[in-house]
Amino acid sequence: QVQLVESGGGLVQAGGSTRLTCRVSGNFAGIGDMGWYRQAPGKKRELVVTTRRDAIPTYADSVRGRFTVARDTERPTLYLFMDRVKPEDTAVYYCSAKDGSLDVWGQGTQVTVSS
Repeated sequence: QVQLVESGGGLVQAGGSTRLTCRVSGNFAGIGDMGWYRQAPGKKRELVVTTRRDAIPTYADSVRGRFTVARDTERPTLYLFMDRVKPEDTAVYYCSAKDGSLDVWGQGTQVTVSS
């Protein structure tokens, strides 16, 4: 089974940028879809972006045009480039992956945007 480990984020000023990284360890031969989700305090976990191999990513309306996902299929590693961040982007960000029929999640990384 694969494991996902997120890193990056932390405290960012509104209007600034940051990058999240999700590294995959283990037997990643069966990895398919990957994505980023986030959960703000008191709210449900929500989709940020999903990406399939050789396909155009699908972004949430709230981040489209500001966030960019990149996927290194050889390692594999998933990145989330967050630009022009807003206070409402404050959340724990989770990396997810489909390993065959199994949904795998990372432990999450906190992003806090100060106004």
